[in-house]
Amino acid sequence: MAEQDTTSALAPRLAEEIRDKLIAGELKPGQRLSEATLSVGMDVSRNSLREAFRLLTKEGLLRHEHNRGVFVATPSMASIIDIYRVRRIIECQALAKAYPNHPAVARMRLAVERARVARGDKDWGTVGSQNMVFHAAIVDLADSQRLNAFYAQIAAELRLSFGLLAEPELLHAPYVDLNAAILEKLEDGMPAEASAALEAYLTQSERTVLAAFSRIDVRNSSGNVYS
Repeated sequence: MAEQDTTSALAPRLAEEIRDKLIAGELKPGQRLSEATLSVGMDVSRNSLREAFRLLTKEGLLRHEHNRGVFVATPSMASIIDIYRVRRIIECQALAKAYPNHPAVARMRLAVERARVARGDKDWGTVGSQNMVFHAAIVDLADSQRLNAFYAQIAAELRLSFGLLAEPELLHAPYVDLNAAILEKLEDGMPAEASAALEAYLTQSERTVLAAFSRIDVRNSSGNVYS
């Protein structure tokens, strides 16, 4: 009974840690997850890890294949379209009603600065990670823990869609300056204009991702094609 209680208590934290790895781009679509390696690396029991896998599978971030193991999920084009629909609702509203001196604005600024440095080094993985930090900070402007938790799942799915693409510079480079422009409008006390700029940004980003996605065949390990 005590072991069951420990497993139930640990699983959500482990799921959050794995979700963070997805958002950071450390885990790739279709990648097989090793229970043995992760349980040692995270210093937890396999039972706790399996429960975390179950939670993330329910969220659609992982998939379980009988006799083969657990794999990172591969997004579909339909899911990408839905992710951007949700982003417009959450992020644009959070920005439109934002207070320019909210603590999250400092995190947005730091993310822009770090992305610029990474762009100069052509470190597109870090540029992508800082982009995720920037947009998570936008959601933070709404001061809602429920929205933050929901957006973490959306962000993980979004990063998986980025991981499918072979053109990281095309995907990430233009958005460093666009993020900076959105931030500037917010800091100048123009949240409505910042929100409008973000909506145009998300439309452009969605088109870029879908165009790149349409040029590839994405196969999961069962041989199914997602398009």
